Amino acid sequence: MLLEQLSEEPVPLPDFRNFGVILRILVVVHLGMLAYVLLGLSRWEEWPLRLGEAAMWVELPLLGTLLGLALAAPYLKPLSFRTGIVLVNLLAMLLVYGQRKVLTSLLLPQTGLLPALLFTMMLVVSLMLYMRLRWKSLSPRLTEARLAALQARIRPHFFFNSLNAVLSLIRREPRRAEQVLEDLADLFRVVMVDKQQLASLKCELEIARRYLNIEAVRLGDRLKVEWDISDAPLMAALPPLLLQPLLENAIYYGVEPILEPSPVQVRIYQKDTQVHLVIKNALPPVGTVSQHRGNGMALDNIRQRLLLHFDAEANLSTYANNDYYQIHIVLPYREIPHGNTIAPFPC
Repeated sequence: MLLEQLSEEPVPLPDFRNFGVILRILVVVHLGMLAYVLLGLSRWEEWPLRLGEAAMWVELPLLGTLLGLALAAPYLKPLSFRTGIVLVNLLAMLLVYGQRKVLTSLLLPQTGLLPALLFTMMLVVSLMLYMRLRWKSLSPRLTEARLAALQARIRPHFFFNSLNAVLSLIRREPRRAEQVLEDLADLFRVVMVDKQQLASLKCELEIARRYLNIEAVRLGDRLKVEWDISDAPLMAALPPLLLQPLLENAIYYGVEPILEPSPVQVRIYQKDTQVHLVIKNALPPVGTVSQHRGNGMALDNIRQRLLLHFDAEANLSTYANNDYYQIHIVLPYREIPHGNTIAPFPC
């Protein structure tokens, strides 16, 4: 049932401010222009002249359309895909018409306006349909990623260990046991929220804090987290529940198997127009019995969600050696409006 509901979601318009979307449009249009020039050549020696002539007609409307779409992106976002195709077509054809009128009246003899407009319409429709097909091709993978997030984001061992820790606290520290149960309930309430909108970094840090409070009950002094977030942009937009599974991985692979306390290092900062998240944890000696082995499900899930929300503008990289493991996420800075949160508690 959930799979059917997710697969029936309406196709959103592309984000015309996204670097990946802009790059794909530029590549497709220029490849089409090159193919048009090469197919129309009578002599090979003419290709530089023909290519320059084609670029004169194509570049200004193309760049003008991209600029107009980038400026209008917030207003286009709530529109349906069909309405978006019509508006993008109108903008592109208007710019082509204006350029043709200006250039043919000042510099060049009159050329076919109607074929140019028809070609522009066909090109825009083809590009928009390509974007639609691309989104639909990602949709099954996105559905699997969401289901995996619901089913496996928090490991079963964490849930049962947390309940056992609460049982051990009920008699000697009832207040703390009550707080742990509240944190556990809030955390699972967030996990069960299946929404696509972004969450603020402030909310992500609050979720991470509650998760670490629960883990601290059973791990005690072995759990040490070093935070470097003085330069963190608290209202930066992140995919929901991005930080918690990364901390869970660091604890599962870098704290539990090591007897000596080893801190998990978390650094979050903004550099220019990008937000950086770096999480680093120690690793047990290679070949030890206590060394956990992972299947990469959490990282694959996060990569899928970064791709959905930020396309080519986001990146997740990992580095490991014999001593430590590090995850570095880079994503564009986008600000979340105050009060726009998916968490069940104030952020």
